[in-house]
Amino acid sequence: MSNLTYEEKYLPQIEVIGNEFDIPLLGKKRRISVLLPHNYHDTALHYPVLYLQDGQNTHDDYGAYGNWAVNKRMAKLYPKGFGNIIIVAIDHAEEYRIKEFIPYDHPKFGEGIGDDYIKFITRRLKPDIDKRFRTLPDREHTAIGGSSLGGLISLYAGLTRPNVYSKMLIFSPALWIAPPIYELAQKFNSELETRFYLYTGAKESEFLVPNMKRMESYIHQNNTSKNCHTQLSIRENGTHNEYFWGEEFAHALKWLFFAPDYDREVMD
Repeated sequence: MSNLTYEEKYLPQIEVIGNEFDIPLLGKKRRISVLLPHNYHDTALHYPVLYLQDGQNTHDDYGAYGNWAVNKRMAKLYPKGFGNIIIVAIDHAEEYRIKEFIPYDHPKFGEGIGDDYIKFITRRLKPDIDKRFRTLPDREHTAIGGSSLGGLISLYAGLTRPNVYSKMLIFSPALWIAPPIYELAQKFNSELETRFYLYTGAKESEFLVPNMKRMESYIHQNNTSKNCHTQLSIRENGTHNEYFWGEEFAHALKWLFFAPDYDREVMD
């Protein structure tokens, strides 16, 4: 009889598809980790995919600022019927992280190459993932997400490429660094089924909660159809760190992929 706990039994299988995955548009290389359902190689199932930014902080125990413990959280979710997802964790660019994650030029940080970064995920990485693994490649089953600057660039991806990404996991986005993204949200108009999970902690800053409410209202401003959905979650004790983003992860995953009418009080 196995002595494994249920968490250990259902831990995702992690495959690193390249410690130096080439990003031609940016002239750089990157580690890409793929978290597969624990029984991926024992089934013939095809899976939805979530592309997560800041891969160093999603599941690695050596993350400089801690980690979301995504692998352990997925192990807990699997027995409850919420674990059949492939997660692609993309390492950030260390000292070039800010430039890659801001979509607009900035007076302090210089040129923003965020659009090229999203082109890399959309045109280079996603086709490779769809070729290597049994994915559900259509937009309905493709999500993107991240926190802080990673949340900002994921929000930008969702607003500019709704034909590719239908689900956005946006945690504590650094909206302050890219004011034009508000105008982009105001112009957003998609007839396609689209979901934005917006989260922030009330103790992150005095501006982030009102700015997130503003962002949510802007996303809906030109969307007269009933196909655009948002969920705004605010943790009163939440601060700007990996612990709280990890705590919020399961709620976001359930709402985005599995339960349109998800009630966190009933289902947890």
